[in-house]
Amino acid sequence: MHKALMIFNPKSNHGRSWQTVADMRAIVDTLGGADWRGTEFPGHAAEIAAAAQGYDTVIGLGGDGTIHEVVNGLMQIPAEVRPALGVVPVGSGNDFAFALGVSLEQPIEAVRAAMTASPRQVDIGRITDGAGRFEYFTNTCGIGFDAAINIRTRKITWAHGFAMYLAATLQSIAMHFDGALMKVSYDDGGFELPTLMVIVANGSREGGGFMVAPDARIDDGIFEFVYVGQVSRPRMLQLMTKFMNGTHVREPDVHMRRTTRLRLESNRAIPIHLDGELFAPYEANVRVVEVEMLPGALKVRV
Repeated sequence: MHKALMIFNPKSNHGRSWQTVADMRAIVDTLGGADWRGTEFPGHAAEIAAAAQGYDTVIGLGGDGTIHEVVNGLMQIPAEVRPALGVVPVGSGNDFAFALGVSLEQPIEAVRAAMTASPRQVDIGRITDGAGRFEYFTNTCGIGFDAAINIRTRKITWAHGFAMYLAATLQSIAMHFDGALMKVSYDDGGFELPTLMVIVANGSREGGGFMVAPDARIDDGIFEFVYVGQVSRPRMLQLMTKFMNGTHVREPDVHMRRTTRLRLESNRAIPIHLDGELFAPYEANVRVVEVEMLPGALKVRV
């Protein structure tokens, strides 16, 4: 029987995850039990996970933000003694869980897998800004318009899940629209042009339902990334519907590439999110970033 630590966010999914977590305790006990820790402030899940050496598995119960923090904590533990990750999706987006193939509708099954499945290796990414600050991400890194949407979701309290992201996207199209001049280099090339957004994808989906990189796989050692130059508002509205089902890949304004690394320089401050968590708001004045693939860096029980 392996030793497990459960980290849960009581505020996940706008506070709706409490009952789900309560229902799970009995199941966890029948599977051998676990230590439980609730998060109390932003960054707390990372702190708890960073101190989890000695556990076989650290299981995050929450959404992509909770898992993002847990992974950044686990990556502070040396690889040879790093616990495996378990994912129980009870958040509003759950996009990394989707990429892993975890059941989104049956969290009890996700708990069972996290407690008993054999671990598999998956890739993660790491971003470093011009000041040397770095952070890991599991699913997507969104730069520009994509991150502006993320900032706007924080002001929406009347919706959650995909509806929240959809509303924020429509608002951002109406209000945030001027692409920065970006110079980007990657494995097989580069470009320099006014760019609305760049999304570096390890997983295929973000925002609870936008299929930004349908061909992305979390265990193939390579990122899919997509960029969109400056387009009109009506055209962006058209593209938004395509991004929902993944058909944007056939559109001439959308460019899909593959790479293991990416360097981006912007002529002005750019917002950046990682797995839906804000890495760089506008006021951080980040203008240079490097993104790299870390193949097979994480063990996951699913």
